[in-house]
Amino acid sequence: MKKHEISIVDDEPINLMILKKLLSPSFLVRAYKSGEELLRAVNKDLKPDLVLMDIMMPGMDGYETLSELRKDPENLGIPVIYISSLDSLIDEEKGFRLGAVDYITKPFRPGIVLARVNAHLELKQARDRLKNQNKWLEAEVKRRMVENQLIQDTTLNVFAELVETRDNDTANHVMRTQHYVRIIAKRLQKNEKFKSYLRDDVIERISKAAPLHDIGKIGIPDAILLKPGKLNFEEFEVMKTHCKIGGNAIRLAINKTLAVNKTEAEQGEITALSFLEEAEKIMNYHHERWDGKGYPEELYGNEIPISARIMALADVFDALTTVRPYKKAWSMDSVVDYIIEQKGMQFDPDVVEAFEIEIEAFRQVMHQEPE
Repeated sequence: MKKHEISIVDDEPINLMILKKLLSPSFLVRAYKSGEELLRAVNKDLKPDLVLMDIMMPGMDGYETLSELRKDPENLGIPVIYISSLDSLIDEEKGFRLGAVDYITKPFRPGIVLARVNAHLELKQARDRLKNQNKWLEAEVKRRMVENQLIQDTTLNVFAELVETRDNDTANHVMRTQHYVRIIAKRLQKNEKFKSYLRDDVIERISKAAPLHDIGKIGIPDAILLKPGKLNFEEFEVMKTHCKIGGNAIRLAINKTLAVNKTEAEQGEITALSFLEEAEKIMNYHHERWDGKGYPEELYGNEIPISARIMALADVFDALTTVRPYKKAWSMDSVVDYIIEQKGMQFDPDVVEAFEIEIEAFRQVMHQEPE
């Protein structure tokens, strides 16, 4: 077992000799004749587990030495016991204020010295164990958070891939629209109307929820979902139900989770579900229109959640700029003109203005090769 290291600081050789002889059988002892010598050694990383230091020394006294020692945060955990003569005029309050943990008087009484040294070493060990345990706990919490985030992201990608597997029209669509959503949200963050709500964590939540916007298409029959042409009225009515299919599925999943974790839910501790609640809004309302003529609930203007308003534009932009079985891809200029024309009708005017500023960023995403 490694011995504890003790530093003795005293300008009187006799005191150094007595303490070294007393402590050496149990500890690794380093002796210094001045505070300056101790500080130089500590700066060279010869950090002791405990310091026994005389107060009255020529040059740098014990108070000044301790004050300098404590200036480095790395040295705050080193306990310092002051040595003083019985007849010395010392300021104990000043010593404790500077960070000393105890006083030992001269002439030395071996039993008292050993008892005080051992007691403070045990306290230091306990503090070190607690500090190390706290560091381990912090690292473990961080590791689990990263692990949970990875699982969450992977789950989202699995859902997105399931949609793409059933609907070839959405190939890479979900990833592109996620980029478009993030671009618009970051631009809206600069708008006074939205900056208090669209914090970085909210934008991250919206962006992560965006790939789930069309998950309800899993519940649409293949004959309609995969039809190589334009849908008739009845078919389109069925297709429109994908919003509620997805939103209801997410709501059911959230409610089941809350029921199982009732205690945490009552305490408001299940923050991990917040992105799913955002996904529910996007799924339900990304086909609503600013003028109230959308579906499924014909919401109007600000009744539509901002995440769904952003998703609406991103979704339409990607649909128009890509080839579908029932249409050719529109040119970038044509799509831009259409979206601007729909400002205040299909789309939120603020969202359109954000899009206009970020057209080049949209163009870059549109031309990126799929990963």
